[in-house]
Amino acid sequence: MAGMKLSEVRRLALALPEATEEDHHGRPSFRIRGKIFATLPDGDHVNVMLDAEETEMAVSTAPDAFEELHWGKRLAGVRVELAKASSELVADLLARAWRRIAPRALVERFDALDR
Repeated sequence: MAGMKLSEVRRLALALPEATEEDHHGRPSFRIRGKIFATLPDGDHVNVMLDAEETEMAVSTAPDAFEELHWGKRLAGVRVELAKASSELVADLLARAWRRIAPRALVERFDALDR
């Protein structure tokens, strides 16, 4: 794994339909219609909001690059160490996080483009 830069994370996140970048307590966040699917907490990490099953899959796939992310006691997704992450895995996780909160009709249109 060659590692990633913040600019690549930004490009991948904003390539998703209707994704926007907005401030979240002084840090960048990526949203779909106001709902956060990822944040950039610092220059070395991206937090991706996933469900428990997707989080477990990511951590087991690349435990050196991904760790569980908790908001208080709640599992909220994965924290990605960019220097150790592949762009393919991060792109997949961002798309999964986007799908969790995007309106169903938008996801269906997005899926139709992939066919």
